[in-house]
Amino acid sequence: MYHIISIKDFDREEIDALLTLAEDIHKQRTIERSLEGKIVALLFFEPSTRTRMSFASALSRLGGASICVDSVEGSSIIKGETLADTVRVVSGYVDAIVLRHPREGAARLASEFASVPVINAGDGAGQHPSQTLLDLYTIRQSMPIDTIDVGLLGDLRYGRTAHSLAYALSLYDVTLHTIAPNGLELPEHLLSELLDRGMDVIAYESVNEIINSLDVLYVTRIQRERFPDSASYLNVAQSYRITPETLSDVRDSLIILHPLPRAGEIDPRVDDLPCARYFEQAKNGVPVRMAMLREVMRE
Repeated sequence: MYHIISIKDFDREEIDALLTLAEDIHKQRTIERSLEGKIVALLFFEPSTRTRMSFASALSRLGGASICVDSVEGSSIIKGETLADTVRVVSGYVDAIVLRHPREGAARLASEFASVPVINAGDGAGQHPSQTLLDLYTIRQSMPIDTIDVGLLGDLRYGRTAHSLAYALSLYDVTLHTIAPNGLELPEHLLSELLDRGMDVIAYESVNEIINSLDVLYVTRIQRERFPDSASYLNVAQSYRITPETLSDVRDSLIILHPLPRAGEIDPRVDDLPCARYFEQAKNGVPVRMAMLREVMRE
């Protein structure tokens, strides 16, 4: 059975093949409605707008249907049912499960109990492979994913999108520049893994030190919900902000990405600049997730 749990489960060739399939779908070169009659459960035990809606849109465009759980309060988990039992039961109703869960490792656990394919739509501070694939897809629209300088800015400790993307980029010839507030740097285990894979990783305290040498700037928000208390969050909140002035002398090739939602870290005046690609990035979630759904339910 084909699950999509972590970007670490892919090699470069498999990622490139999925991105090419997404591109074919995007350009309408692939037969649509190939999932006619299929039903997918969207189990979202954590808030989501873009991921949940783009999976629903992707499935609908392929001719399938979705059934949804939008919160723990709306499921039998509130009565004490385990995730394993929920997955076992839901597997009998659908052809695939898309799961978002606040606990790291939840998607892997679900895949062990499901009798249908499972796609991880984000598990705590762990992985978010579908976001990473659309991030790579958006970069590839502008430039080859090789011999480029990529900056990761923001909450790199708790940010699962940054974790997934950093690992995926280690499969390519990329120099990674990490820029994070004190205490929110990449986890040591991930940094060690990237270095062991031969990736060039350089850390900075301020985005101004490196922004003029970047091809891609990937901005993330400080995630209030991941902090143990509000005092810890307030210590680092609003510690960086990208403005038109920040971008006054950048490379012509620079693109700015953000998994969204943003919470003040990108000035709205940046939205109209040619380098701003985050809304296009969000839109790319539909063809990329169409490709993923097609692959996991391929007969």
